[in-house]
Amino acid sequence: MPSKTINPTRMELTRLKGQLRTAQRGHKLLKDKRDELMKQFMDVVRENRALRRRVEEEIMRAHASFTVAAALMSPDMLEQALMCPKQSVELEMSFQNVMSVNVPQYQFKTQGGGQGEIYPYGFAQTSGELDDAVDAMARVFQDLLKLAEIEKTSQLLAEEIEKTRRRVNALEYVKIPEMQESIKYISMKLDENERANTIRLMKVKDIILKEALEEKREASEKALQAFAEENSSAQV
Repeated sequence: MPSKTINPTRMELTRLKGQLRTAQRGHKLLKDKRDELMKQFMDVVRENRALRRRVEEEIMRAHASFTVAAALMSPDMLEQALMCPKQSVELEMSFQNVMSVNVPQYQFKTQGGGQGEIYPYGFAQTSGELDDAVDAMARVFQDLLKLAEIEKTSQLLAEEIEKTRRRVNALEYVKIPEMQESIKYISMKLDENERANTIRLMKVKDIILKEALEEKREASEKALQAFAEENSSAQV
């Protein structure tokens, strides 16, 4: 028995069958989308794990060099050395569509000099460890942006997987079974109505046959009576 009131007509049955076919096609497409999203998500997670490990190692190396430089140089000298950078960074963001999910893509450009001009200070009053720290941070910057891009991509893909999973489950365990139950209910009611109509027609047919036989019997009796009356008149 369906959970809501349904008008058991052939038009409603046809409409529900059309909706069921659409829901089944949508269910298959959503399952395929979910599986492909899972594949893309696992690839991104593996890439994220390797990149994060590399970025953490580079940052730890830069931090160690900077710690040594801070120990060898006075705070005022260290602050003055890093006060005025020679290069600026311009960040551009675009989007890529991955299975109907717009994931970000980051690109940056440096302005104000080449790779050899990343040091905003002279070398006379600074230590070599500060050079190593600045160089390590310059090299890890692109990996940091890539890591941010991948982590945002994995977050968006996970959200889309969850939404797709809920839709698949709603179709598989709620909508499609409800439609199938409603179709079964309407089919049973239509069959029951058809059987009831057949029984009524058979009863009407029996009544008509009985009436026809009764009329025929009455006509036969009248004919016999008339024949008997004619014979009695002829004998007189």
